[in-house]
Amino acid sequence: MQIYALCDADMLREKGINLLSFAERAKSLGAEVLQYRNKHADVASIKSDLIALRRMWEGFLIINDHYELSSFCDGVHIGQEDLYAIDADPSRAIKILKMAIGEDKIVGLSTHNLEEIEIANSLEINYIGLGAYRATSTKSEAKVLGDQLDVIASHSKHPVAAIGGVKLDDVFHHVSYKVIGSGLL
Repeated sequence: MQIYALCDADMLREKGINLLSFAERAKSLGAEVLQYRNKHADVASIKSDLIALRRMWEGFLIINDHYELSSFCDGVHIGQEDLYAIDADPSRAIKILKMAIGEDKIVGLSTHNLEEIEIANSLEINYIGLGAYRATSTKSEAKVLGDQLDVIASHSKHPVAAIGGVKLDDVFHHVSYKVIGSGLL
C-alpha cells in the first residue's frame, strides 16, 4: 500500500512546520504522492508554494481544488462541492475540468459513501479519496466510516485513497493509498 501525503497549509502553520520540511519527511517515508491543500491563501502564494514543492518533490504533485494552477503540478483533487460547482452533471463537470487542465493530468475526487462511489465509477477520473476513516481536526463535519471504509472501497473501480485520520500502521485490503497528513510528523 502506497503513502499519499496530504500537505495542509493551515495544519502546518498551526504546528509551526515548514512546507518543505513536511515534504522532505513525506519523501523519507516513501510517499509517492503529495497533495497540497491551502484553503486560505491567495492564488499567487499557492503558486509560489507549488513551484517550491515541484523543485524538490520527485513524485506526483497534486493541487487541491485550484485547478487553475494545474500547470505547476501533475493533477488536481476536487471535492464533491467543487465538482458540482463546475456543473450539475458530474460527467460534464469532469469533461469541463479536463478541458481546463489537460487530458494528461491526474484527477482525483473525494467520496464519502457508496452512492458517491457509484457516481465516481461512471467518471473518467484516476482515483477517489474515500473517508473519513477516523475523525480529524481539519474536517470536523466529516462522517466517520471506520472499518466500513474498506468494505465501501471494494465497490470502487478506481484506485482508492483512504482519507481522514489514517495512520501509517493502518491496514486496508481494498485501498491503494493511505492518505497521511499530520501522522507523518
